Amino acid sequence: MAVAVAGRLWRLCNLLMAAFFGLAAAVQVNDPDAGLWTVVYLVPAALTLLVSINPSITDNGIWRSLCDLHSAGCIVGIIALACTLFAYAQGNILHEEEGRELFGLVIITIWMSLCRSSAKSPLGGVRLIAAILVALFPFVSWLYIYVNKEMRASWPTHCKTVI
Repeated sequence: MAVAVAGRLWRLCNLLMAAFFGLAAAVQVNDPDAGLWTVVYLVPAALTLLVSINPSITDNGIWRSLCDLHSAGCIVGIIALACTLFAYAQGNILHEEEGRELFGLVIITIWMSLCRSSAKSPLGGVRLIAAILVALFPFVSWLYIYVNKEMRASWPTHCKTVI
């Protein structure tokens, strides 16, 4: 019984994350580098949607290769954005576009890692709780940002017009 509930929760978390990644890709529409960021979010959206439909897909070599390749690219992006923020950030990094991009890449990397590790053993216990928290984090963050007008005030125009 508990294994079945954990399996359903894992699938639901993947469905939520697929929705988040899809929405994150959609809001890139008026970003100056929309093409890049749309792909950055659509790849994990597709991979995560596949996991929500069939969790055992994480054993598939093609799925794993795409996951690894995308995660490696995200890690390179994390390092590049972190260096940029370290050199140029002036205050709260969430007020910087690069800071928000950095957090997006971190979320992708964490989620892809959780998905990849689920092939070895089903998620349960602490890892399932971590998955639930990570799946809820982007939506809670978006809600907070939407409600917090002061935070959005310093954003570039292309960020303000999407939400």
